[in-house]
Amino acid sequence: MEGMPHPIPRTVDEVFNDFKGRRAGLIKALTTDVEKFFQQCDPEKENLCLYGLPNETWEVNLPVEEVPPELPEPALGINFARDGMQEKDWLSLVAVHSDSWLLAVAFYFGARFGFGKNERKKLYLMINDLPTIFEVVTGSVKPSKDRSTNHNSSGKSKSNANSRQSEPQSKMVKISPLSKDDESGEEDEDDDEHGATCGACGDSYGTDEFWICCDICERWFHGKCVNITPAKAEHIKQYKCPSCTSKRARV
Repeated sequence: MEGMPHPIPRTVDEVFNDFKGRRAGLIKALTTDVEKFFQQCDPEKENLCLYGLPNETWEVNLPVEEVPPELPEPALGINFARDGMQEKDWLSLVAVHSDSWLLAVAFYFGARFGFGKNERKKLYLMINDLPTIFEVVTGSVKPSKDRSTNHNSSGKSKSNANSRQSEPQSKMVKISPLSKDDESGEEDEDDDEHGATCGACGDSYGTDEFWICCDICERWFHGKCVNITPAKAEHIKQYKCPSCTSKRARV
């Protein structure tokens, strides 16, 4: 329950930054912090909601008591469904409702501060340029191999237990195996997203940042988001992201 402690966004850019902050917090809850999130959603407790906060954090809490609430409320009672379905399906369901909530909050601010047609369109296009939380959580947004960025620099390819420098900024990227046939096939992929996205924070790929790929789920992550440095990556034969590691631990 948030209580509006953060500055209220009033412009399109401010609303979009608020959206990105809340989105980053929700993605953390459903990926890198999934074990903690799972434990907090105790079905024995009252109706709980998952809140994403503008400072890129998250919290599980009871809904606000005021009626009507200051902001649109997230899906209520997510904890009740936790043990009644497979974990991945439950997380996907929470992700879908979180996407809906983020849009509701963003356009609530737009309506409250009188955004016109052009401002609403600009806000929507900025939001639509990011992958949804559902896409990030389910892994349906994957980096395309053999694909150039907007600056015509090389993206990321895979080759197990090896690393290389991404062009042109000399940042190390861990890569996994791809045969020549696979590489040629990847060239025809039609990916609507602007390159790869981080499985933790959801931000788009940049050639000036170090990235690492999980050898289990094949999602890409900023090194800083999963606490892996280029030096550490050199000694990792098979990298498993926090989500895959926690899933194997529970099995």
